[in-house]
Amino acid sequence: MNGMKTAFLMTLMMVLLLLIGEAFGGAQGMVLAFLFSLVMNIGMYWFSDKVVLMMYRAQEVTESDQPRLVRIVHRLAAQAQVPAPRVYLITSEAANAFATGRSPDHAAIAVTSGILQSLSDDELEGVLSHEFAHIKHRDILTGTIVATMVGTITLIARMAGWAMIFSGGRSDDRDSGGGLGDILMLILAPLAAVLIQLAISRSREFAADAGGSQICGKPLSLANALKKLDRESKQIPMTNAQPATSHLFIVNPLRSGGIAKLFATHPPMEERIARLEQIAMRGTT
Repeated sequence: MNGMKTAFLMTLMMVLLLLIGEAFGGAQGMVLAFLFSLVMNIGMYWFSDKVVLMMYRAQEVTESDQPRLVRIVHRLAAQAQVPAPRVYLITSEAANAFATGRSPDHAAIAVTSGILQSLSDDELEGVLSHEFAHIKHRDILTGTIVATMVGTITLIARMAGWAMIFSGGRSDDRDSGGGLGDILMLILAPLAAVLIQLAISRSREFAADAGGSQICGKPLSLANALKKLDRESKQIPMTNAQPATSHLFIVNPLRSGGIAKLFATHPPMEERIARLEQIAMRGTT
């Protein structure tokens, strides 16, 4: 169901992109919007992992550097039946982790130094299993494509807005009603794209929690880890976290409250924990 939901939402995102191109440039605009999105996606496909790792100054580590971490990663890779990913360490007191890479053969897992200090071995296994589920499901590629499309929609909408300003707010072949429709599209399309991105991100987090609990066989360990990480993220947020990459982390690295919760990249922590507890109960019956 999560896969079908993601496919539907991604299709909806593409339709929205094409509608914006058509609204502001006709058939030619539709083609240009599609080609622009395609070029951006290809670029992000090849380089997104390098960009995000550089952004957080992640340093690759080996078993001699971090024996506990690397041994757990290698053991879980065997259990998940995927190649062992590269392992990176981010120097930060904040407790968090993320996976990146375009495919299971080109994957990387990054953790903060804070998470190594906060979690037990079982809890760390739960977190890393969650990241392995993302890798197996190719969620990083999905997230990259969706983020790129959101950026493309926003950029095209801004370009169209400037074009409308310099052209006097209307074109020769549009009446005032059409101009109003264009303005509404200009305002609502980026918002709709972001909401679709959030829906996809939340769906994939639930799937990764379930998949991670299967990989490590310890759903309660992941649930306990999420409780700790949620509590600590409120006390020690990541100072260098960026909204554009917050969806990658296992818990939201940014402070959120009030209306910001409506635009959260992660589902409510209480619901994630409750689902994992239900999985654990089903496993014992």
